Amino acid sequence: MRAALAVHPGSGHGAAGRVADAVADRIRGVVDHLTMVEANTVAESRALMARARDDGLDLLVVLGGDGSAHQGVQFCADHGVALAVVPAGTGNDLVRALGGPPEPLAAADAVAAAIRAGTRRRLDLGRLGGGEWFASVLCAGFDSAVNERVNRMRWPHGRRRYDLAIVAELAALRPRPLVLDTDTGRVELDATLVAVGNTGYYGGGIPVCPAADPTDGLFDVTVVGNASRLDLLRILPSLRTGKHLAHPRVRTLRARRVALGGDNGWVAYADGEPMGPLPVEIECVPGAIEIVG
Repeated sequence: MRAALAVHPGSGHGAAGRVADAVADRIRGVVDHLTMVEANTVAESRALMARARDDGLDLLVVLGGDGSAHQGVQFCADHGVALAVVPAGTGNDLVRALGGPPEPLAAADAVAAAIRAGTRRRLDLGRLGGGEWFASVLCAGFDSAVNERVNRMRWPHGRRRYDLAIVAELAALRPRPLVLDTDTGRVELDATLVAVGNTGYYGGGIPVCPAADPTDGLFDVTVVGNASRLDLLRILPSLRTGKHLAHPRVRTLRARRVALGGDNGWVAYADGEPMGPLPVEIECVPGAIEIVG
């Protein structure tokens, strides 16, 4: 087996760079050849992955956060290369959804054991009309505004950053028109946020689509309707437990194809990365990627 370890050294405020050699040692012991790929930008990451592919790559191991995993998903889904993720970022929501260890060295040990045992599984992915893949959740509205604020913040680290961003964005909260077209029907309403989940988690462990299953060929969609600040303050604590689905302002549905639009000025985020302004069209692609681990 020929493998590449893609290291994004700045992930997790330098955590990925600090453990890179130890992770490489664990992977090197169970493959025939390991190429180290270190990248600091998206363009550099994709170019280096393409070079590794040309050498006959069988497996890409990504060491980093959800943004790093997002880049790995693009490469692996497009080129038929298996993916493994070792978490070393702020959110690590993909690894959380897949049930992997949250610490990088324990996760590297688990990946090495899966390589040795030949343990692989195929997972669904979401795909935007323009071709971009996503593995976790695509969101728009209040939650994408929180994402944008988080990306501008340098302190604090981890989940507290998301919590502070949520508080800050509450001040600007205003429900806006949303048009939600799916293969099961059309919904038009004033909404606060919409989340389309291939897996359940976003924002550093928030189970916004708690029943989402990345092997069933369908998205789980969570919509928070015309919620006031007081409504949202009541909903937000229950987001951490998945009990927000019981609130009367929250509705859910399942679909394979989803189009989001409306005169709302919202920007879509997927896997914590900006996808551009609405409207967007997305599709769940069954078994689009092979995961090791």
